[in-house]
Amino acid sequence: MTATAKSATAASRTPTADPTPSTSESLTPRQFWTRTRGLLLALLLLVTAAVALAATRSGDQHGRLDPRSADRYGSRAVAELLKDRGVSLRVVTTLRAATSEAGSDTTLLVTAPNLLTPAQQRAFHAATTDTGGRTVLLAAGPHSVGALAPGVSVRSSGPVSTRAPQCSLAAARQAGEAETGGFRYTSERLPTLGCYPADGLPSMLMLTQSASGDTVLLGSPGLLYNDRLDHEGNAALALQLLGSRPHLVWYLPSLSDPSAAGSSGGQDDSTDGDSAEGHSSFTDLIPSGWLWGTVQLALAAVLAAIWRARRLGPVVAERLPVAIRASESTEGRARLQRKANARDRAAASLRHATRTRIAPLVGVSPRDAHSPASLLPAVSVRRSTDDADLHELLFGSVPSDDAALVLLADQLDTFEREVRTS
Repeated sequence: MTATAKSATAASRTPTADPTPSTSESLTPRQFWTRTRGLLLALLLLVTAAVALAATRSGDQHGRLDPRSADRYGSRAVAELLKDRGVSLRVVTTLRAATSEAGSDTTLLVTAPNLLTPAQQRAFHAATTDTGGRTVLLAAGPHSVGALAPGVSVRSSGPVSTRAPQCSLAAARQAGEAETGGFRYTSERLPTLGCYPADGLPSMLMLTQSASGDTVLLGSPGLLYNDRLDHEGNAALALQLLGSRPHLVWYLPSLSDPSAAGSSGGQDDSTDGDSAEGHSSFTDLIPSGWLWGTVQLALAAVLAAIWRARRLGPVVAERLPVAIRASESTEGRARLQRKANARDRAAASLRHATRTRIAPLVGVSPRDAHSPASLLPAVSVRRSTDDADLHELLFGSVPSDDAALVLLADQLDTFEREVRTS
């Protein structure tokens, strides 16, 4: 019997105190900081870049088409030019205020007709019909053209570029070339004048209805921006379109307008069968910038996951902080088996080790060392031992107590010594 087996047997019959494990999988603050500092640094850089980008572009969307705003996308410049020409200007943000000002001596400018709900669009059209004034719709798309300008069809948006009028409209001919584009419009059954064609369709369309006034659809609002008003004939065209009457109502549609919730500026639509179409979904109310920001954050999260996942792989053997002798490991395992009264495991371990060592001595391959049909006949040739006793010794039952386990260990040790010397 080897020293390892003796140590295991001695530990199994000698009471010892159960050592308390001293290892732990919890991370120390230093380990936690080492593992997460890269991710925290990347997150900090991302937040810093987002704040810097938001700060540098905070004025890009502020006051878009607002005649009180001097930002690049504001329209204060054209508002001042109109005032210099004696046109009174009033800025409104509700449907009720806009429709109450409609009249033959008023131009009503709608900066974002696509923001109006279907109920608001119907109410606006009903309030401005037969007033004799002018209505100017900026970049009215498929969502709004059908209600605000019945009979007009809208086509896909095109690029904004310098275009010639190519029409008989006096305002366009006086302005000359201007930066137009965006949506394109057409109508087959209404009296219209189409100017500034893009790919064969006008990007500015005027519905000429003398009794009820006229409606101008401008495919892009770019020529009203402060930073583009002085390009080409943009200023002249803006003054011709917005300054034809002494009063100008500048309507900036707002989601906070009570009519957007269904009141329709005092108009009764409760009996309209498709009033439910006026309710926008939650995603429709989210600005596009937030959606792009969410996509960027999701992409950053995926990249962070890939960055961390590259560190995963097969288990790497690490050096132990101290060297542990084999005898200590054997004794520790023996103590665990003794505490659990695992005599079956201890006996199986002793018999397995003995069979492994004597198999080469009797000419049995290691693969067949634990097969009674292969090992017992080979041992019987070398030893004149009864087969039943030999089977009980090498493949027998579990010892009933610690004394029987110690006796089994001594018998296996003696038997192995005899096989070696025979």
